[in-house]
Amino acid sequence: MRGMIERYTRWLHTRWPAGRVEQLPLAGPDGRTNVPGVYLCGDLTGVPLLKFALDSGVNAVRAIAAVPRARAAEQGEARALLILGAGVAGMAAALEARTLGLDFEVIEAAEPFATLVHFPKGKPIFTYPATMRPAGALQVSATVKEALLDELRAQIAAANVPVTAARAERIERRDGALTVHLEGGGTRRAHTVLIAIGRSGDFRRLGVPGESLDKVYNRLHDPADFAGRDVLVAGGGDTALEAAVALARAGARVTLSYRGARLARAKPGTIAALERLARAGTVTLRLGTTVRSIGARDVVLNAADGTAETLGNDVVFTLLGRAAPLAFFRRSGVSIRGDSTRLGQLVLGVFIAALVCLYDWKSSGFLEQYWSRSAWPSDMPQRLASLGTWWAAQVADRGTLLGTIAVSMKSRSFYYTFVYTSLIGWFGYQRVRRRATPYVTLQTWSLFLIQAIPLFVLPEIILPWLGYRGAFDHGAGRAVADQLFEPYISASDYAARHWPEWGHPRAYWRAYGFILAWPLNVYNIFTHEPRWTWIAIGFVQTFVLIPLAVLRWGKGAYCGWVCSCGALAETMGDTQRAKMPHGPGWNRVNMIGQVFLAFAFALLALRVAAWVLPGSGLGGLFDLLLEGRNGQHQLVNPLSYKWFVDVLFGGVIGVGFYFKYSGRVWCRFACPLAALMHIYARFSRFAIVPEKKKCISCNVCTSVCHQGIDVMAFANRGVPMQDPECVRCSACVQSCPTGVLQFGEVGASGQLIRLDSLMASPVIAREAHR
Repeated sequence: MRGMIERYTRWLHTRWPAGRVEQLPLAGPDGRTNVPGVYLCGDLTGVPLLKFALDSGVNAVRAIAAVPRARAAEQGEARALLILGAGVAGMAAALEARTLGLDFEVIEAAEPFATLVHFPKGKPIFTYPATMRPAGALQVSATVKEALLDELRAQIAAANVPVTAARAERIERRDGALTVHLEGGGTRRAHTVLIAIGRSGDFRRLGVPGESLDKVYNRLHDPADFAGRDVLVAGGGDTALEAAVALARAGARVTLSYRGARLARAKPGTIAALERLARAGTVTLRLGTTVRSIGARDVVLNAADGTAETLGNDVVFTLLGRAAPLAFFRRSGVSIRGDSTRLGQLVLGVFIAALVCLYDWKSSGFLEQYWSRSAWPSDMPQRLASLGTWWAAQVADRGTLLGTIAVSMKSRSFYYTFVYTSLIGWFGYQRVRRRATPYVTLQTWSLFLIQAIPLFVLPEIILPWLGYRGAFDHGAGRAVADQLFEPYISASDYAARHWPEWGHPRAYWRAYGFILAWPLNVYNIFTHEPRWTWIAIGFVQTFVLIPLAVLRWGKGAYCGWVCSCGALAETMGDTQRAKMPHGPGWNRVNMIGQVFLAFAFALLALRVAAWVLPGSGLGGLFDLLLEGRNGQHQLVNPLSYKWFVDVLFGGVIGVGFYFKYSGRVWCRFACPLAALMHIYARFSRFAIVPEKKKCISCNVCTSVCHQGIDVMAFANRGVPMQDPECVRCSACVQSCPTGVLQFGEVGASGQLIRLDSLMASPVIAREAHR
């Protein structure tokens, strides 16, 4: 059984890549951090492109200059601006600050353009996009390290920008300004600080015996120094592969060790160059291996199957990249993506506790004895009637629009749904302004209108109002209503219009079933007597319409354009999407939804059995497992489907972790309908289609995926992304700085069928316009 589950899990999801996302400080589009007056630019924004670094430095200074305090900074006591780092972003910022007349100072721990200086000799520089001209005075055109340095240094010398040699240890906000504490005890005061130090933290280490030997290096300067020697390069990113290529071309005997089964993190051109050398026998690839130990004359590699291999060796390069200087940011109070603080944990705990109360109140749950002590909201008609004679007359007549609404306002779900819809509207408006693409605009409108009309206005206002005005009293109207919205009162009371005091006379809430399909909404199917109309509607939705939509457009046809859970996730959760955790372990958690799907099917089987055998006692067992109620209608089972799956996971956990792990926690990990659509999606033609040559392996696409998909692993190999978790939110397509990604359809062998006509990439839109 375990082997079968493992095979199913791999077939369904874990066969896809599961790369992790590097922790970086959090900042807004203009570089603004949570610390007032502290800004970021350059590589720290997550895009490792030279022109984007230049552009971000200039734009950050322009945002700073727009703040009145920066203009009014007192000379001497506190500068207007302190720039930490003299790389391309920092120096572009310095030139812009001079242009704008800001009093500034540049502080650099090493030397100007230190990252470029330490590149290998003759290293090609990727200056994509070729047609992009960064903002500001500092510009680049050279495509080789030495020429680029000459170009940059000449511009800085001509502008006469002085650089102070010092290392910043932390930033402190004090007395209305920022104090930068320097190594050795000095300080600088400024009203704003722009951090442009790049990802210049510590080099990542292997953590194996022998790593401290003199023969181990973490950067390559001149490949010719190692000609004729046995060299091991450990790593799979651009730096490692570029070093392996340069060393091999310089005459070294190179072995590349990388833990992955394939090279997927570097630029496609670099991978292709390395593979050509490997085919020529100049480089030996040891993929799926890790370094076990380093000796004076050898190295030991471990393969994935546990076997060890000893290689003769003269030099080792551990080119694993650098970790961003997170300790500096934490000392300075700058928020880091994924970090937890005691205050944050406390706020999260309070928020979840509040949601427990909210959902228990909404569902008349285990704390009902406390909620029922309040007359609100059941007394809302009386409250409205007390506003005046006209109001009282309207409320007294349920056939008026206000009278209908007054009755709806007696229900707790009315307020929950009203707030839910309002949040989607407000945050949807902000999302459209933030991500102004045709795709996002149309998608957001679709999500809002479906939530507002079929899931709120229809069951809470339109259907009850029609009922009170006689639309369902006789004829076809009554026949349809009896099938869809059964009456709660007797036929005689209905005919005499003796309406129930506690609410509407029909189950208008079942209209949710027009949108929320089984098993996301199980209550129209799991009735005490079979309701054949809803069974037919549910069957067609879940097993005909949704599979056809998924086949053509992917799971996101429902999750990203229709579902109310997705509507809140894509709007209120839009700015939180980068918080979703990534990696193989988290991908296995996705299988919770499969467990809940199996639970739903088991309940369906039990429900059918109880219909067939009405006197068997199976109906009582079903009620206990579905709603947690015993024969006396008392709540006794908190692990029932309603309370454990719908309320706890769908409500408390799903919404509670919006600001911790993004808005798609429920959708990704636990939704049973999403779990069913994962199966459908394995046969879908939908894909995110990459243009391989444009990919710069910046990992932005992966970092913004709130489904935890390693989008970059597909993009930089030029392979269509068909991970069934995708909900077509378009964040990866919209955020890609080079316009690599587009929505489309592919055939069984990955060949392109068509691209979507609805534009989701602003970069591609600009290029098409140009």
